[in-house]
Amino acid sequence: MQSEIEQSEWVDEIVPKRNLFHINLVEIIKYKDLLFLFVKRDFISIYKQTILGPIWFFLQPILTTLIFTVVFGTIAGISTDGLPQILFYLAGITCWNYFSECLTKTSNTFIENQNIFGKVYFPRLIIPLSIVCSSLLKFGIQFLLFLLVFFYYFFNADYNLNPNIYILLFPVLILLTGLLSLGIGILITSLTTKYRDFRFLIQFGIQLWMYATPIIYPLSTLDGKLKTMAILNPMTSIIETFKYGFLGQGTFSWYYLGYTAIFTFLTLIIGILIFNKTEQNFMDTV
Repeated sequence: MQSEIEQSEWVDEIVPKRNLFHINLVEIIKYKDLLFLFVKRDFISIYKQTILGPIWFFLQPILTTLIFTVVFGTIAGISTDGLPQILFYLAGITCWNYFSECLTKTSNTFIENQNIFGKVYFPRLIIPLSIVCSSLLKFGIQFLLFLLVFFYYFFNADYNLNPNIYILLFPVLILLTGLLSLGIGILITSLTTKYRDFRFLIQFGIQLWMYATPIIYPLSTLDGKLKTMAILNPMTSIIETFKYGFLGQGTFSWYYLGYTAIFTFLTLIIGILIFNKTEQNFMDTV
């Protein structure tokens, strides 16, 4: 019996990560079923015990858009580049909600899942990846709301919307948004295992970041140093390109979008490396 065990081949072998660059992508693909289970769990659990359920997916952007329209559009009188205020704000909010939700949830990966991580082995990147994927489902629902409002104004002769070929960049924009939020999120969650202060700063930081992004104002209204600072914000080119492709108004530049792509991939690589290092001994610090 003992000889049979010794001669048998192992199906799986779990070995420690020996360096920062030990990232087994094949293993992550192998655990794709677990990824789908986490996506399903995240999507269902959010509104499982609520009365309105998934209707909140629609109510959140609607209420936010109405508040922005009244406060920034009517009272403050901020320009929307001649676009309908509701459509202008909804376009920015739809993209931003996906980014902010992914960033908020992935930044708590180690803290909120320490019980699972301490008991069961699986690639730890599965958790933040599942958050990005499950948030994509919510984004899809809110994007349908945007399309309904878009087509209402598009077929209304009083409004001049000019969607163009850059609308084909939409999948690229969503991919960049998801990867950017993933990279920053896993970088922050790696730091929070030792410095819990980041948990309290993340919500405040996201709010400030939103106002530094052309959501309530177009990039064309800025000049000088303010415009330069806005362009350095990687989310600026994503939202401006989204508006330019669908609405025909906004600022589009391959240079701005290229900068965002480079920033995104560098952040993702750095985030994965630090995440990879942190997961080796985070149970000793959380």
